[in-house]
Amino acid sequence: MEIWHCFLGRRPEPAIIEGLNHACVLHRACESPPPRGPGIVFFETITPQLLQLLRDASCGGMERVLAIALSQARVKPSAVWDLLDAGASDAFAWDHSSDTAHEVAARFERWKKVDEIVASPLVKENLAGNSRAWIRALRQLVEVARFTSSSVLLTGESGTGKELFAQLLHTLDSRTNKRDVVVCDCTTVVPELSGSEFFGHERGAFTGAVSARDGAFARADGGTLFLDEVGELPLNLQAELLRVVQERAYKRVGGNSWLKTNFRLVCATNRNLSEEQTHGRFRGDFYYRIASWTCHLPPLCERRDDIPVLAKHFINQLCPDNPPELDDAVLEYLLTRDYPGNVRDLKQLVTRIVQHHVGPGPITAGDIPHSERPHNGQELSDWREQSLELAVRSAVASGLSLKDVERSAGEWAEKIVIEEEKGNLKRAAARLGLTDRALQMRRATRRQNGFH
Repeated sequence: MEIWHCFLGRRPEPAIIEGLNHACVLHRACESPPPRGPGIVFFETITPQLLQLLRDASCGGMERVLAIALSQARVKPSAVWDLLDAGASDAFAWDHSSDTAHEVAARFERWKKVDEIVASPLVKENLAGNSRAWIRALRQLVEVARFTSSSVLLTGESGTGKELFAQLLHTLDSRTNKRDVVVCDCTTVVPELSGSEFFGHERGAFTGAVSARDGAFARADGGTLFLDEVGELPLNLQAELLRVVQERAYKRVGGNSWLKTNFRLVCATNRNLSEEQTHGRFRGDFYYRIASWTCHLPPLCERRDDIPVLAKHFINQLCPDNPPELDDAVLEYLLTRDYPGNVRDLKQLVTRIVQHHVGPGPITAGDIPHSERPHNGQELSDWREQSLELAVRSAVASGLSLKDVERSAGEWAEKIVIEEEKGNLKRAAARLGLTDRALQMRRATRRQNGFH
């Protein structure tokens, strides 16, 4: 593996580079700015220059960059978070252990394996997307799936792809001879039959039980049990599931013997389970049993850069032999539209557009169903010429400079979008075409200047 290295301040001792090469990590020194790809930044102290170098070198966290301090005594423990926020995949001091070189090699080897899987056709052909938020989620899922056997809780809004993530997690599971995925939709579980649904029952256990039946826990033995919308389970049923989730042991309804099962548990929910616990609607002891790892899937508004990729992905699925292109007007429409149903919403829209398209050539604006079309250009022009023009005329007449007009318009746009997104700065930033950090910095600057 070839990894670049650079330094800010004092050069590292030759023994450090020799130790890294001895640990089977091939290095090449480079000047700033460093090239794309995995690398190491050596530093003495944390400075704004270092943070900017990490942002540039990591491409906002997309590339694997390790930040290594030459001395543990020169860096405050709390400052490491600034390095991670700037894009470093990890950060520590060279003298924090006796075998740092092999630690470095192990990290890059793990990251290489994870990124190879993320870039593989298995992932790209099922979970399309290249945005930072999406790659971050995929990396976490791949690492947990391939290198652990932990239970996983998938969180995210409806339509973000939680079931696809569960299927991928099962596929990447490294168990040999693993069996299938057993899906249990918690929204359809009838309370009166929940015991039989999950645990199974013995013959004669209740009226109508003419034969013994396996439940979800038995069917998932040797495979993966996927509890979809686990946040919908009633409290009493959550209590009943505690033992089997913890110990993988259960009794059938009407049975006396403890039965063993061995499955990997994956749960999904569109609810905020921490908030549900606060309101007494979800048991804390059950939550900590199902959430050994938590993976959050970002909503589509936080990964708008993926819309063209997703649209093309869906078109290829619908028209595998001769997929049409999208003309600029349709692409702009897809990029600016809201998607309350997230990726599922986008897929349904693309399906309707493709079904309306005929003949050769690209998909054009006329292929968009009439009910889906935005306001026409005349209405947009009227808004610009009337509402905005009147506001600007009033501002100029009041003596505001061009700079003041631009600042005020920007402040109002931010305020309106933040209010509409109920204070969620990530979503607001995505709608405004800003990064989260840029929006936060703009707000902080206004507060410092006395603006609100």
